[in-house]
Amino acid sequence: MQSLHLYLERSTMPLDQWVLSVFWQEEGLEYPSFDGKDRVLNVNERNYKKALKKYDMMCLLYHEPLPSDKELQQQFHMREMVLELAAQVLEDKDIGFGLVDSHKDAKVAKKLGLEEEGSIYVFKDERVIEFDGELSADTLVEFLLDLLEDAVELISNPMEQRAFERMDEDIRLIGYFKGEDSEHYKAFQVTAEKFQPYVKFFATFDKGVAKQLTLKMNEIDFYEPFMDEPVTIPGKPNTEEEIVDFVNQHRRPTLRKLRAEDMFETWEDDMDGIHIVAFAEEEDPDGYEFLEILKEVARDNTKNPDLSIVWIDPDEFPLLTTYWEKTFKVDLFRPQIGVVNVTDADSVWLNMPNDEALPSAEELEDWIEDVLSGKVNTEDDDDDDDDDDDDDDDDDDDDDDSSDEDHYGDDDDD
Repeated sequence: MQSLHLYLERSTMPLDQWVLSVFWQEEGLEYPSFDGKDRVLNVNERNYKKALKKYDMMCLLYHEPLPSDKELQQQFHMREMVLELAAQVLEDKDIGFGLVDSHKDAKVAKKLGLEEEGSIYVFKDERVIEFDGELSADTLVEFLLDLLEDAVELISNPMEQRAFERMDEDIRLIGYFKGEDSEHYKAFQVTAEKFQPYVKFFATFDKGVAKQLTLKMNEIDFYEPFMDEPVTIPGKPNTEEEIVDFVNQHRRPTLRKLRAEDMFETWEDDMDGIHIVAFAEEEDPDGYEFLEILKEVARDNTKNPDLSIVWIDPDEFPLLTTYWEKTFKVDLFRPQIGVVNVTDADSVWLNMPNDEALPSAEELEDWIEDVLSGKVNTEDDDDDDDDDDDDDDDDDDDDDDSSDEDHYGDDDDD
């Protein structure tokens, strides 16, 4: 997974969290700090097989050779410390951590299928899962704990059902099966393992829960984020291949939230090099209202395969907020929506003056139609800049032409 250096750089856990942990030592609320014990292995051709067999899961950082530049060395050390702290916190969870040097351990990397420098790969059973989230200890730990859980979570009562229904930010599937021995449930379970932890899988064996969810026996419903109603996978009972194909075809939601645990996967899943990006603080009244408008637009256009909006809550990315404001030249204290070019971070934003109300769903749909048609695009600013440059060049050319004409006139006179 490549680093998105312009706007979503892989970042490590802020140093201030380590520093503050020294002072916050109240009993029962002690933020973990590195204890100085080395737990991260230098994985090489001699020890990689033993390491993979020793642990239930193995987490490997595939990195470039240690640089000679001191600043780059410090960055590498910070990434290593993220792994060390995660290894310390998860010491009792049978998870191993290691470093693989892309130069010294190239043979090991090839055997293990490691390709992208700077990426973290998790080995669990026969699977290799790439971690596509923010490189911080808390995000990595949460990701690994999710992988330790069962791939399918069972819904057995109305309270669990209500909790499931409130998970509107997640892609999730739920199926109704006869029991754990059902061959159709087993196919569902195998499929869940392939998508864990990025897609949530649930199942119920309870007739009452199934009735409330309007599920028939061996039927599977797919829930897109922020949608009121699910889509039933056709052709029940479904094979593993059918479920995989359906999820892959519907995995890009109409409206999706940027989250620390999969932010790079989301950002790299662009639409022809662009993202429609909406900034809105869910806890802010204007932000909440704007988010509800976005949901309405998404629900009205959920069948449009060309539309996908990335919602970013600035409150969840405090270290990136100032950077985004400078890069995109927008005020993130107010809701914003725009088009961002993922190659150069050029952007165009819907004009929403401070003294006016938020756009209606209809106005937002009209603007989105202009984006999808190409009427609104990030190249317009480039064209304007080019025109300005051309004007300057024309002025220079006029000066040059006059001097050239004088010169050539002199030649003609001769």
